[in-house]
Amino acid sequence: MDGEPKESGDIRRLSSVTLAEVAEAAGLGESTVSRVLRNEGSFSRKARARVMEAVERLGYVPNRIAGTLASAGSRLVAFVIPSLSNIVFPDLLRGASGVLEANQHQAVFAVTDYDPGREEALVAAMLAWRPTAVVLAGFEHNEGTRKMLRASGRRVVEVLDLDGEPVDIAVGFSNRAAGRESAAFLLKRGYRRIGYVGHDLERDTRAGKRHAGFCAALETAGFPLVDRQINAGPSSVESGRQGLEQLLARSPGLDAVYFSNDDMAIGGYFHCLARGISIPSQLAIFGYNGLDIGRVTPQPLSTIRTPRVVTGQVAAELVVSNAPPQMVDLGFELIEGATA
Repeated sequence: MDGEPKESGDIRRLSSVTLAEVAEAAGLGESTVSRVLRNEGSFSRKARARVMEAVERLGYVPNRIAGTLASAGSRLVAFVIPSLSNIVFPDLLRGASGVLEANQHQAVFAVTDYDPGREEALVAAMLAWRPTAVVLAGFEHNEGTRKMLRASGRRVVEVLDLDGEPVDIAVGFSNRAAGRESAAFLLKRGYRRIGYVGHDLERDTRAGKRHAGFCAALETAGFPLVDRQINAGPSSVESGRQGLEQLLARSPGLDAVYFSNDDMAIGGYFHCLARGISIPSQLAIFGYNGLDIGRVTPQPLSTIRTPRVVTGQVAAELVVSNAPPQMVDLGFELIEGATA
């Protein structure tokens, strides 16, 4: 107990070490110490060794927040993404982080839970840090969000969609085209009584665009969608399993079902296994995203594979190179699989 006040005092002391104190301990000017700690500009190997020895001895922690706010050209890149439970977005961040780190930029992120109002608040909070760029999913934002982005003077990269007008740069693929190609594949295989299982299409606007493209292609071919089951909330394996059960209870004569993504499709696959429904002879299943789990199921999932990691890489490359406004179409790949 006697040691607690001393420990607390030590913690306060460690947290209050300043750049000036490091400079004094190293016998160097503050500007030299700052260059060493940022690893920018000119300094000698001997100066670096003296600075790092002083940093270690004093327990100095650089105030990155103060340095970021003080500079309009910060090296932060803000990602405002809908979800972390959906593997799409961790893959996007994984692709971007390697490029950013190699170019001495730092990714920070916030999660909107597909809520446009929350996205607007988070964009405002991120812009207060004066990041180099803001990266967002899709084109559907509140008007307040769009106004902030346009007025910010920051680079803006909208990813994972090309069906819309970008604020600045867009990197991704057409979700409507992915929906159309999925429908064309099922029709080519001879399926005619087709249903749909999905999650909240108003919140997940990219899933909504795929659904619209899919339905339009079926209509054009003369075989409109027979039935659909839209479950509230985010996509999940459980939601996909429940959704297919509900859909087949109403429309037992379906011969194929298109799912909003692979999470949902894997849930549908599990439902078929549990109920003894033969895939694809009794019911075909088609997903979207090309997740790893879909490749290792007993019957590999028929799906669209999207370039999520590459999307992150390209977005980061355009940011660090200060590229001009543009739209980059990375396309997608149809995986025939064994479920359709």
